[in-house]
Amino acid sequence: MASDLAAKAKEAFIDDHFELAVDFYSQAILIDPHNPDLFSDRAQANIKLNNFTEAVADASKAMELDPSNPKAYLRKGTACFSLEEYQTAKTTFEAGSKLAPGDTRFTDWIKKCDKCIVEEFGELPTHSSDATPTNVAASSTTKDVEEVKNVSSEVITTPAKPKYRHEFYQKPDEIVVTIFAKGIPANSVSVSYGEQILSVTIDVPGEDPYIFQPRLFGKIVPTKCRYDVLSTKVEIRLSKAETVHWTSLEFVNSSLVVRQSNVSTATQRPAYPSSKPTKDWDQLEAQVKREEKDEKLDGDAALNKFFRDIYKDADEDTRRAMKKSFVESSGTVLSTNWKEVGSKVVEGTPPD
Repeated sequence: MASDLAAKAKEAFIDDHFELAVDFYSQAILIDPHNPDLFSDRAQANIKLNNFTEAVADASKAMELDPSNPKAYLRKGTACFSLEEYQTAKTTFEAGSKLAPGDTRFTDWIKKCDKCIVEEFGELPTHSSDATPTNVAASSTTKDVEEVKNVSSEVITTPAKPKYRHEFYQKPDEIVVTIFAKGIPANSVSVSYGEQILSVTIDVPGEDPYIFQPRLFGKIVPTKCRYDVLSTKVEIRLSKAETVHWTSLEFVNSSLVVRQSNVSTATQRPAYPSSKPTKDWDQLEAQVKREEKDEKLDGDAALNKFFRDIYKDADEDTRRAMKKSFVESSGTVLSTNWKEVGSKVVEGTPPD
């Protein structure tokens, strides 16, 4: 029965019906969950659909079931490369090349990884593929198995409503992810990390497995990450590779990275780049005010300044008197005595 479904999946894949192929492979895996070829082939179909995180999970499961299967290494490496996890991809390709020395696809991919690593970090790590021990395949297999454990066909069939709620908060150097799962045995929880992938599996006997496998907003340092299974939740601490602010937990193409700043939050004037000497604008403003205060005026200008100064320092009644007398007299009378002008209309007194 599983072989019939696998044959249908291959036909769908050849006809470019990749979603149908994934569906047939998933049905076949339910019947034969220990067949590494089914996981490896489903990984390839997921790659065609750009479902790279699912492809990594499938290829890793295939590697776990059959560590000597070079096809699984090739497909995991390809998916990791597409996720921009170049170092993980390179390690996987190097392990696969040991299993298939004559397959030039591995060496081609390793060169691509090296190029991207140099572009991203400016240099390659100190070790090289030439210095890799002959038992690298086995060690890499162990590492890959640790990355994604106990991955089954349910990885792809994510339920419409997640079984457990999750949330996250962040510090400058780490992300804390909380999955609210109450009373879960510690041995039922499996967490693994990639350069930019978090993989969480909660597999309680007698229940459907819970799979949470997001591609993260930014890169992390897997060796510094850890998790704790508590009585009411699973708390996962992800160490950031860079001290940047994550606008979300999961990667989206439109995400804007807001870098942390050490600038004080105190109110300050904006500073603009300039080749001219820096000016103290506060000092200049104070100087202008002093000049205005000490300015020597003549004629009407001096008189207007005199009246402005009186109005500025006057009490409310004096101001009311000045306004009323000036308006009612059409600008010919200016009185500061409210008792005198408050109860009558001030008549104009035009000049001679």
